[in-house]
Amino acid sequence: MTTKPRTQVFTKFFLLCGLLVGYFGYLSYQYDFATGGVATLLTWSFFVLCTPVADAGFLLDLPLRLLFGIRMVISEIAVWVVAVGVNAAIFLFWPSYYQTTVLTELLHTIFTNPYPYWGVIVLSGLGSFLSIRFGDELMDIIHHHERSFFHSHHFKHELILFAFFLMVIFGYYELISSIGIGEYVK
Repeated sequence: MTTKPRTQVFTKFFLLCGLLVGYFGYLSYQYDFATGGVATLLTWSFFVLCTPVADAGFLLDLPLRLLFGIRMVISEIAVWVVAVGVNAAIFLFWPSYYQTTVLTELLHTIFTNPYPYWGVIVLSGLGSFLSIRFGDELMDIIHHHERSFFHSHHFKHELILFAFFLMVIFGYYELISSIGIGEYVK
C-alpha cells in the first residue's frame, strides 16, 4: 500500500508540530510556562538561523506552498525575518533566556562572537535558501510533470548549485566544529 506524497508531507508536518509542542511542554515543566515558550522560540530560531537546511522553516514553507501556492523562498524569507526579530527582542530585553538549554547557549555564543561565528548564520542562510530553491524546483517539476528537466541546460545549472551547496555544508561543518560544541554538552 502506497501513500500519496501530499499525505506524507502532512503527516511529517503534524509529527513535527507534535514534536515542537512536546518540547514546549517539557521546557515548561522544567522551568515555567514563559521560560518554556521563550526557550522553544529560541530553539526554533536556532534551527532557522544556524543550520544550513530549511528544517525549521518546514513548519511554514511546505504547507504554505501546498495549500496556497506560495513559493517556499518567499515564506522562508518571512521565517528568517521572524527568527531574527525574535532574537533581537530577546537579546535586548531578556538575555537570560539564552542560558536555558544547550542550543540556546550555543545560539548566544554565535550571536556574541561576530567573528568568526556569524559565518555560521551566513552559511546557514546560503544553505537554507539553496535547499528551498531545490524544493521549489522539485515542486514545480512534480506539479507540471516536466519530463525534459534532466535533458535541459537547467539541469546543469542545478548541478552547479548543488556543488555550491556541498561546499556550503563543508564550510558550515568546519566553522561549527570550531565553536567547541563539546563545551556545551555537559
